Amino acid sequence: MSDMPEETLDKKNLDFILDIPLQVTVELGRTKMLVKDILQLNQGAVVELTKLAGEPLDIFVNSKLVARGEAVVVNEKFGVRLVDIVTPNERVEKIL
Repeated sequence: MSDMPEETLDKKNLDFILDIPLQVTVELGRTKMLVKDILQLNQGAVVELTKLAGEPLDIFVNSKLVARGEAVVVNEKFGVRLVDIVTPNERVEKIL
C-alpha cells in the first residue's frame, strides 16, 4: 500500500491522462441523400436536416454521445454551450 494520501494518488492518476487528445464532434442534424443529389449541390444550396431549428445539438466525444448544447457566437466565432450532460444510463440506452 502507498503512504500517499488517496487525494494525491487521484491527482497523479488524473494528471497521467490529461494530455490525451480526444475527438469532439458537434452534430447539427443528419440527412440521407443520393450521390446524384450531392453532386448537384452548389454554393448557396440548402440541405434539410432531421433536427428542427432550436433543438439541442448533440455533442460527441470519440463518437460517444456525452452532452447536448446550443450554438453560441463568442468573439465572432461559433461555439457550443453545454446545456445537458448525458447520464451513463442514457448512454447505455443509445447502445441498445
